Amino acid sequence: MYRSSGAPLVCASVVAIVAVTASGQASAQENTAAPLPPVIVEQTAQPKKPVKKVAKKKSTAQEPSGAIGEDADADHAAMGHGAADIGVGAKGLAVPLNTTRLDQTAIRSQLPSTSDTAQIMSRAPGVSIFGAGGVSSLPAINGLNDDRVKILLNGMVVTSACSNHMNPPLSYIDPSQVVVADVIAGVTPVSKGGDSLGGTIIVESAVPQFADGDGVRTAGSISAFYHSNGDKIGTAATATAATRNVSIGYAGAWTKADNYERGDDGGEVRSTLYQASNHALTFAAKDADDLLIVQGTYAAIPYQGFVNQRMDMVDNEAWLLNARYVGRFDWGLLDARAFYHSTKHKMDILEDKQPGHMPMYTDGTDAGYSVKAEIPLSGVDLLRVGSEFHHQGLDDWWPPVPNKAPMMGPDTFWNINDGRRDRLGTFVEWEHRWDRAWSTLLGVRNDMVWMDTGDVVGYSMMYAADAAAFNAKDHSRTDANFDVTALARYEPSATEIYELGYARKTRSPNLYERYAWSSGNMAANMIGWYGDANGYIGNLDLEPEIANTVSVTTGWHDRAHREWALHVTPYYTYVEDYIDADFVATQSNANFVKLRFANHDARLYGVNVSGTTVLFESRESGRFDLSGVVGYVNGENLDTGDSLYHMMPLNARVALQHRLGGWSSALELVAASRKSDVNDLRNEPVTPGYALVNMRTSYEWENMRFDLGVDNLFDQLYYPPLGGVDWADYKAGGQMGRIGAVPGEGRSFNAGVTVKF
Repeated sequence: MYRSSGAPLVCASVVAIVAVTASGQASAQENTAAPLPPVIVEQTAQPKKPVKKVAKKKSTAQEPSGAIGEDADADHAAMGHGAADIGVGAKGLAVPLNTTRLDQTAIRSQLPSTSDTAQIMSRAPGVSIFGAGGVSSLPAINGLNDDRVKILLNGMVVTSACSNHMNPPLSYIDPSQVVVADVIAGVTPVSKGGDSLGGTIIVESAVPQFADGDGVRTAGSISAFYHSNGDKIGTAATATAATRNVSIGYAGAWTKADNYERGDDGGEVRSTLYQASNHALTFAAKDADDLLIVQGTYAAIPYQGFVNQRMDMVDNEAWLLNARYVGRFDWGLLDARAFYHSTKHKMDILEDKQPGHMPMYTDGTDAGYSVKAEIPLSGVDLLRVGSEFHHQGLDDWWPPVPNKAPMMGPDTFWNINDGRRDRLGTFVEWEHRWDRAWSTLLGVRNDMVWMDTGDVVGYSMMYAADAAAFNAKDHSRTDANFDVTALARYEPSATEIYELGYARKTRSPNLYERYAWSSGNMAANMIGWYGDANGYIGNLDLEPEIANTVSVTTGWHDRAHREWALHVTPYYTYVEDYIDADFVATQSNANFVKLRFANHDARLYGVNVSGTTVLFESRESGRFDLSGVVGYVNGENLDTGDSLYHMMPLNARVALQHRLGGWSSALELVAASRKSDVNDLRNEPVTPGYALVNMRTSYEWENMRFDLGVDNLFDQLYYPPLGGVDWADYKAGGQMGRIGAVPGEGRSFNAGVTVKF
């Protein structure tokens, strides 16, 4: 792993859990008192390789030591080796201290445990997970979930094309294909996302490798793993052929799992099975100052159960095309992307949930571009400017079910007809270094959002009144949104650093929040991505959400960034016009309600703490590290006094790691306190506290790697606080009594092997 300018490499290797659970911080420019670097796990520091650089036109301006624009050659060294940190915003305060870096090495040890990329992100401070399908979990950052989190998949904005958000962006990439991911928890520069509130997750897979010398370089790998709980099996493969200037690569993955079993020798949890595959081809070409990457991806999920939803996925087929150009000119750096995504999605009811049939089809498209520039104005001033466009198209229709009229026939139900959501964003961001201790960043952003949809129709005349009322209204909406981010970083010595941040972030409603039109129980129950089995109705009068966040990040560490580190980030967010819900009616089963999306004011506050320390190190015994991360968030609807839905209670992850030669092992404790602050409106279940123990070890020998592990060692029965309600088992059991929370996965023995060639 190579860095762009000024990001000092970590001295020595750090074990996988350390970076994921404890780093949470990223670096700025190198100077006498170096800021906290992003931790690269199990990655030994490499000296920078000299690069013969033939620039188009190199500026002769001299920059002082520690200047923002220094070390351009390092950028080219990174570019030449296909590193991720080559574009606009890869250095300086564009990488706030609340950023966690996860690289391929950190992810690798988790592959036998999960095929869900979102679950991998949950190891970053501030990230929690809304339970969903086996490869379709929904990330939340500091209590702000799903669409409130900006997710950039190789620079693409991929939208969930489903009324239950069963195909979120991270479901289109297998963890084995992730080369690097940055998680920004909270205050985010305007150059890294608009139309979001909680933070940004940036995932890159299209990072090609080039040959160092003449001739053709070839490389590849084959991996396989087994996860005993659910009899999950999976494979992954990579292949690369490259010269000094051209690279062609392939990455593929396939996984299949049956229903998992709950802890304490409990029975299986229905609708937790899935199958998924992903294949990506990448072409890249470069010279001294230019890099072009083109990637095409085919992703398929033939089926995926959703234990906390009334529906399941019975097919999802997607094509993604992404192109990126990065070029260095005499005036600065240009980073341009264009993308296209098409999804055909089908929902129905899997047999283990209940006998039945209710097809729901969705066609979704995303298309857009991003053009950014980074311009050094002086040795201490850096300007970033950019323009982005994102188009979303959506058709959502439900074919009639034979012999089910008038509830589900005889006509086709059009839920969203020719839905369109277009966003044009522009930003400007100025970074200034005042002296060796102080630096600041100020950015402003405008996002124009245009939304519209066509007329709708229901299955039969019983839906006619709602359809007529909706069709009589003007559906077009225009939102003019403005964001501001301000950061100040203070580094008084080589062992401490502080960062104060403020952000005003704005998000416009999604298509379902504005345009889901039917108030009938059955139709409303098909809308919602909360895992609560309640019904939701859209609201044409929704206003955009506006979040104002203040946070402080403090960091202390040893001079070498090797022995110990402690990072603390408290934050407070006030959200004007937070999109929550209003009560409409209780359904025939009193466990469930019908709600309408509505604006309310809300506030959230919390803290993320992470740390790591070396306990012992010797040549004979190896290195022992202790790392941990603690998180807490509290959210409240200020209009109603109710807790916001799915706020993660106090939780912690602590790991003891050991490394000796090719061996790397970890003993991990994962714990959460009782979740008693629940959303009464949605009948959110209370969940008890728990503590789980996980073990894993790996051994690397020449071109082979072996992984062994046990998840939930003591087979604890537990309930993930954000897992939602167990609709599948409740439905199969005849809907008797009160619905409970989704049980977590019981003990699993895991094994994996990777062969490189």
